[in-house]
Amino acid sequence: MTADKHLQSWQERFEMAEAMQPLLGKLYRNQGVEVVLYGKPLLNASTIEIIKSHRLVRRHVGEKLRLRESFPFVEALSKLAVKQCKVDIGKLAINYWREHSDASQVEAYMSQALASAIDHEDNQQARDVVLYGFGRIGRLLARLLIERTGVSNKLCLRAIVLRGGRKGDLEKRASLLRRDSVHGPFNGSVEVDEENNAIIANGTYIQVIYANSPDEIDYTKYGINDALVVDNTGIWKDEAGLGLHLKSNGATKVLLTAPAKGAIKNIVYGVNENDILDEDTIVSAASCTTNAITPVLKAVNDKYGIVNGHVETIHSYTNDQNLIDNYHSADRRGRSAPLNMVITETGAAKAVSKALPVLEGKLTGNAIRVPTPNVSMAIISLNLNGETNKQDMNEYLRNVALCSELQNQVDFTESTEIVSSDLVGSRYAGVVDSQATIAEGNRTILYVWYDNEFGYSCQVVGVMQKMLGLHYQSLPVA
Repeated sequence: MTADKHLQSWQERFEMAEAMQPLLGKLYRNQGVEVVLYGKPLLNASTIEIIKSHRLVRRHVGEKLRLRESFPFVEALSKLAVKQCKVDIGKLAINYWREHSDASQVEAYMSQALASAIDHEDNQQARDVVLYGFGRIGRLLARLLIERTGVSNKLCLRAIVLRGGRKGDLEKRASLLRRDSVHGPFNGSVEVDEENNAIIANGTYIQVIYANSPDEIDYTKYGINDALVVDNTGIWKDEAGLGLHLKSNGATKVLLTAPAKGAIKNIVYGVNENDILDEDTIVSAASCTTNAITPVLKAVNDKYGIVNGHVETIHSYTNDQNLIDNYHSADRRGRSAPLNMVITETGAAKAVSKALPVLEGKLTGNAIRVPTPNVSMAIISLNLNGETNKQDMNEYLRNVALCSELQNQVDFTESTEIVSSDLVGSRYAGVVDSQATIAEGNRTILYVWYDNEFGYSCQVVGVMQKMLGLHYQSLPVA
């Protein structure tokens, strides 16, 4: 009987998750509403992923959230005229069930909690996006933009710009989008239109343009206007180089997916995106490491104050390194990446001050490249103004991850078994490993995991939205 009981419970959860999926899809496609569960996105989630997301709630708040308790909230949400926002049904459901014993008041409760997004007039216009370069970050950005295809989508991927154009190039590019050794297969269909030099992914028509220089393209010939060009090449990092993009017809703004040089603003989404002004035409999304550590550093500094510290990055190897020993202009990077740990420099610690000026001159940093293809870790050693201990520090960072303005950047894990491969696909800028936290007196050492490809790409999308004036409420606020 016990075995039957467990199987029956599983089947009930499975059926409930299946019933959620079409509602979640319609909410996004028709109303621009993205549903999350304690920060975990449910859009395009599989049945098993929805079930797992519910199981994780207990780790966050110490209470179970059953699918039969959350389903009424998804159902009620589908009946409300809510538009263009992100809704955390986990937080809404937990708060509701703490005070109610049945679901009779769910719709009224939701109407009140989401009042600011109901019948919201959406005046935001869809904007064209061009990916200049189609490497690791470029392809992940494409995946993120394509997964949000729908009438409510405001970031429209219109073109990819590449160098070359040799025979068979288009099919090879499409193949790299279909399959990824780290992040798995593309969730959908990818076709090639050879005649018109385009890729069609889940119905999104993406023009492929070949060019040798950013200033030689007329985007308007492809129906692309007022576009944001996202430069993923890393070739141009200053205003003069990146400014070449703006000489092409149809391009009006440029975002660099690497640290910039000179006076270009380095933006860490969630920390200083409000520094972006309407008149800014060139912006940098900083580096993956800067994005991983800055939100955590901001949180710690806000509560305790940081006197000084050191950041050691344990970073997966990148395409810049050699597979086997060969010449490289940088020290040590010529040695085989899959076979060696390689000490190298990182400007991430110093770059933090561009997003968080209060930490100017307070941090040093270094990096070790290690033989893993993705997911990195920052070990942050800090001297604080105030005193703390492991329990207090972890409790504070848990609350930051759940309830603060940084909840979309900072994640928190209590797992004693988590390793780097478990974080592949994490959408957060950084994940605090609470089991590794060391804190005593005015000193603390924090271990922060981050998917240096996918998590960073999610941060880049946030900067893209800000640059184009696209704003989405996150509800409930706390």
